[in-house]
Amino acid sequence: MKKLSIDQAQPIKKIKWLVSDTSEEWLAQAIESPIEILMDHAHCERKAAGSAMQLMFRYLADPGLADVLSPLAREELEHFEMVLQILQSRGKALLPLAAPPYGSLLAKKVRSQEPQRMLDSFLISGLIEARSHERMSLLASYSPDREMRNLYRKLLESEARHFGIFWKLAENRFNSDMVTSRLNELAQFEANILSELYPKPRMHS
Repeated sequence: MKKLSIDQAQPIKKIKWLVSDTSEEWLAQAIESPIEILMDHAHCERKAAGSAMQLMFRYLADPGLADVLSPLAREELEHFEMVLQILQSRGKALLPLAAPPYGSLLAKKVRSQEPQRMLDSFLISGLIEARSHERMSLLASYSPDREMRNLYRKLLESEARHFGIFWKLAENRFNSDMVTSRLNELAQFEANILSELYPKPRMHS
């Protein structure tokens, strides 16, 4: 595998709460396996829409929550359709892929009692969006595939905004110091997960 050098002069965008940077090994694998990355990305968008819907129905009585999460779920499905169209244009069908343990390990950090469960759910959803944003920025800058570069450039603003949505949901319902402290803990845990996973052509590995 050809080793890439991530030039920090490139405009790689990273949300400040991420503790670690994505490795060059991950980027090299992602570039060498564009179809696999697109398939995994489609699954990620589908899951993100489902997670937003799950939160909306779990906290159905929470004022204003559905007003925020319903449009978010629709946008995630729009992104799913964008990725699916690219796959179809290349003669590829969306196939099942083995998911890395990234998401399931993060989910285990969600505390079981309310209101901590709500806070952790918001913050973990936000961290996943933040990591997606960083990796899409890498692909937008380094992928030799013009169609993929254009796709990820289109999605960058949305991914950053999605992190902001979950951040605001947390800050509007919890003490600011509590939110910041817990986000720091979860961000460190997220970085630890990635440091222990062998890079694969997946959006979160």
